[in-house]
Amino acid sequence: MHKLGFSIVTAITLALMLCVLELNRNTLLGFALTLALAALYVFISIKLPGSPRWFARVGLWAAWAAVFAGILFLTWPPVRSVPAVSAKAPERTGVVSLPCGSVRGVKTEDGIVEVFAGIPYAAPPVGELRWREPRDPEPWEGVLEADHFAPMSAQPTNLPIYDSLRQIIGYHDYEIRLDDNCIPPVSEDSLYLNVWRPAGGGEKLPVLVYVHGGSLQTGQPWYGDYSGEGLARQGIIVVNMGYRLGAFGFAAFEEAAAESANGTTGNYGLLDQIKALEWVRDNIAALGGDPGNVTLSGESAGSACVSALCTSPLASGLFRRAVMESSTVVSAEPPHSFRGYEQATEDGRALMERHGCADLAALRALPEKELYGEAYTQHHITVDGYALETYPHEAYAAGRFNEEASLHGTNSEESAPFILFANANMKNFEKKVRDHFKEYADEVLALYPVSTDAEAKAAWAEIWGAIFFDHPHYRLSLLEGENGVPSYQYFFSKGNGRLGPWHSGEEIYLYGNIPEDSRLFDGRDRELSMQMTGYFVNFIKTGDPNGSAPDGSALPEWRAEAPARVMGFGETTGMTDETRLGLFKILDEMAGAY
Repeated sequence: MHKLGFSIVTAITLALMLCVLELNRNTLLGFALTLALAALYVFISIKLPGSPRWFARVGLWAAWAAVFAGILFLTWPPVRSVPAVSAKAPERTGVVSLPCGSVRGVKTEDGIVEVFAGIPYAAPPVGELRWREPRDPEPWEGVLEADHFAPMSAQPTNLPIYDSLRQIIGYHDYEIRLDDNCIPPVSEDSLYLNVWRPAGGGEKLPVLVYVHGGSLQTGQPWYGDYSGEGLARQGIIVVNMGYRLGAFGFAAFEEAAAESANGTTGNYGLLDQIKALEWVRDNIAALGGDPGNVTLSGESAGSACVSALCTSPLASGLFRRAVMESSTVVSAEPPHSFRGYEQATEDGRALMERHGCADLAALRALPEKELYGEAYTQHHITVDGYALETYPHEAYAAGRFNEEASLHGTNSEESAPFILFANANMKNFEKKVRDHFKEYADEVLALYPVSTDAEAKAAWAEIWGAIFFDHPHYRLSLLEGENGVPSYQYFFSKGNGRLGPWHSGEEIYLYGNIPEDSRLFDGRDRELSMQMTGYFVNFIKTGDPNGSAPDGSALPEWRAEAPARVMGFGETTGMTDETRLGLFKILDEMAGAY
C-alpha cells in the first residue's frame, strides 16, 4: 500500500513538472534532466532505510522540487525569431529588387503563397530617433533573406506559461509541440513589414494593408488568425507591419513637438503606419501589387488607427478603401484608444516625473525595458495638428476623409473578455446602469428590463459592448452616409469551439485562416468563412463586397443600408435589422455633440 501511494505521488509530481516545462516552452534538455532527476529520486527513495523512510522522502521530495526549479531556470526557452512559414526547409522565392535593396522570401509548403518577412520600411527608432517621426531606412547591399519575422515592438510581455494557459482557457486550441521551445524577440527596433503574395507575383494585384490590434500596447504582425496567407491564396497581396506601441508610439511631450519640424508629438505609431503605406506606394509594384488599389484594414486598436487614418491629411491618396473591425474613433468622445492633446502632454509630463527625467534627452537615454510598464498610461491617439488636424467626427462634418467605401462591424460578445470578472447580476445591474448613464439611466433601464441574474448579465454585456464598440460603428455609418460613402456594416455572432463571437473572433473567418484539420469549427463555420472571405476579397478588389465566394457560390446580397440594417454573420448569412438603435440614440444624447 505504501509502495502504491509512493508511486502515485511520484507519478503525479513528475507529470506536473513535465506539464510546467511544456507550458513554459522550456528546451528539450529540461525534459531530459527532469526525467533523469525523477529516476534518481526513485532510486534514492528505494535505498532509504525502513523506519525513517517517509520522513526522509518528504525531504527528498523537497530537494527534488528545488532542483527542478533550477532546471526550469537553466533551460528557459531561448529568444528566437519566428519563421515566416512553418516548413522546415522552405523553398526560396526569386530575388525581387526594391528601391532600398534586393529581397528574397520563402514559399509555403504547398508552394502557393510567397512570404517576404522582416523588410525594413523605416530607420530603427532608437537612441536619438526615439519619439521622432519615422525616417527612411538605409539601403542594404546584397540580398536580404526575408525568411523570418522581425521582433515584435517594445511592449510588456508575459511568462510563456501565462500565454499557454491563455491559449488553453481562452482559445481552446493549444497544441503540444516539440518545435516551439522558444519565445519571440521584443525590441524597440521593430519598424519592419511583411508581404504575402500569390506565388510568382503578378501585375497590378489588389493590395490589403493590415494594422494589428492590442490596445496600442501589445501585439505583433504574424499571428495566425490574421495571417496574409488566406487572402494571398485568393489573389490578394497582403502587407502588415510592426509599429511603435505604448510609450514609444503614443507618449506626447511638448519638448518633442518643439524640436519637430512638423510640430508633432504623440502619434508616432500612427506616423509609422503612414510610413508603411508610403512604402507600399513606392515598392508594391515591384512585388506585383497595384499601388492605386490599396485597402487599409485593422482590428480593435488597429481599427481605431484605420479610423483615424481615414481623416488624416497625411494618408490622403495612400489607400482607397477601409475595413474596420471592432473599433472606430469617430465619436465626439471616442471611448478608448484616444485622448485630447492637452491630456496627452500632461500624461507625458507625468511620465517624465515618474522616471526622474528633467528633459527628453534623459528619457531617451533610459533602457527601453524601463518604459515597458508605461504602455498602459500611453496608448492613445491624439489630435496633434499634423497626423490628425482635428477630431475625426469634425473632419467628417467638414467633408474631409480618405475612404471611398468602408466595410466594418462588430461581434455579438465584444464585451466578454473585458468584463469577465465584472459581470452584472440582479443586485448590481441597476447601479451599473445608473453609474454610467446618470440622468439617462431610466431610459436605458426601460430598454433592458431584467428579472433574473442571467438576464442582467446578458443585458449589461450588450450595453457595455455597445458603449465601447457598437455605438462608434453606428456613428461611422451615419457620418459616411452623410458624405455619400458606401458603408457596409456587419454583425458577427457565430459561436464555435474556439473563441466564438468574442472580441477578435471574426478575424480567422474574414481572413480565411481556419485550419483544415481543426475540430473546433464545424461545416457551418467553414461555409461562413468562405462567404466572409468572399465578401472581403470582392471589397478589396472593387469596393463592393457583392459577387461570388472563392468556391464560386453566389453570396447573399449585402446592401449598404447601415445603420438601420446590417449584414448578419451567424448561423445564417443575410441582412438583419439593427436592434440597438434606441440605446445608440441615448448615447448620442449623452454626447450632446451631434
